[in-house]
Amino acid sequence: MKAIYAGSFDPITYGHLDIIKRAKNIFGEVIVAVLNNVNKKGLFTVEERMDLIRKVLGDDPDIEIDSFTGLLVDYAKKKNCKVVVRGLRTASDYENEYAVATANMHYKGGVETIFLLSSSKNVFVSSTLAKEVAMFDGDLSLFVPDIIGEEMKKKLSRRV
Repeated sequence: MKAIYAGSFDPITYGHLDIIKRAKNIFGEVIVAVLNNVNKKGLFTVEERMDLIRKVLGDDPDIEIDSFTGLLVDYAKKKNCKVVVRGLRTASDYENEYAVATANMHYKGGVETIFLLSSSKNVFVSSTLAKEVAMFDGDLSLFVPDIIGEEMKKKLSRRV
């Protein structure tokens, strides 16, 4: 069985990578689906995010890296996938994710959402916090792999 782990991954963090590996152990196959949110300007383009994810994860045949625009339910149907994985760090994450998961379950025949709790070492890790640390040329080693941190700093230095 395969599951979809969708997100903006701007950038992918150790928290995301932990969820991907654990989802793969549970489901066997994972589609890492990078959301192309047309209403939001990211640090990296969708193509850059996908390339960085490939560099970090390597060529694992059980992990597909893809992108999508639009509704996750529609994307899941297109990929013939019935399960979506979401990571939870805090109670507020649950409150936000619960509403989306319920909608996804009922919309167009829906998909099921499986929540994986964040590992304790990643509870504070977020893309937003990593970007803030990178803006001040801080140490990103707690948040992202070195290759991601280097690319973040390059991108942000061009914006200044």
